[in-house]
Amino acid sequence: MSDKGPDQDFTLGRPVLVCRWRLASGKLPMENRHLRALSKRVVNGRAVSTQLVAWAKQHIEWTLQDGSARNPDGVLMLVLDDKGQAAMTVGPYVPLETPTASVLANRALEASREAEETGVAPETLWVVRGDTLVCGMDASADASGAVTLVRGLANTVGIAVACEEGVAQGLLAGTLAYDEVFLVSDEHGIVCASDATGPRGTKLADGYARLLAAQKKKR
Repeated sequence: MSDKGPDQDFTLGRPVLVCRWRLASGKLPMENRHLRALSKRVVNGRAVSTQLVAWAKQHIEWTLQDGSARNPDGVLMLVLDDKGQAAMTVGPYVPLETPTASVLANRALEASREAEETGVAPETLWVVRGDTLVCGMDASADASGAVTLVRGLANTVGIAVACEEGVAQGLLAGTLAYDEVFLVSDEHGIVCASDATGPRGTKLADGYARLLAAQKKKR
């Protein structure tokens, strides 16, 4: 895999993987989690190389220095093309306008299709069922950076987490039992469904918001 930086003279080919990672105050709060998830991804049928992960780690700091002034709370985008080349840039963050349960479920379905090719879904649908959080993915599947964060937050507050395939499909089909619904996204964080909000999802979303807010204190 030939890994080239955005400061080099090359033409980016057809994008085969686009990672979108949320920034806070010009920093990437979940950098290590995102990089670990990147190392689990697959591009063109091959695992992402350790060289590319190292390139990404190096270029995150450079890209943020150059590009985050205009969008300090924006999104860091890492693009890998079909030639094995990489580019990184910063853009504005646009929140979800209508985060209903069905909208979030459809986003999760789209992400699961991406995972079939790249190995990691950037967004997953979660539901609360009684005293348990149910993550809509196979327990053996590689997790995104955001998913590992939510698992950690749930463990901190003593909420049990289970994995279950077909959560998004079941919700859209009307066959899924749940009390709350939220999306876990590398780009959007924890987004509670506007029509299925509850105390557990809200508590986790507050924990994520505190993580972002903590970056402002470090500036």
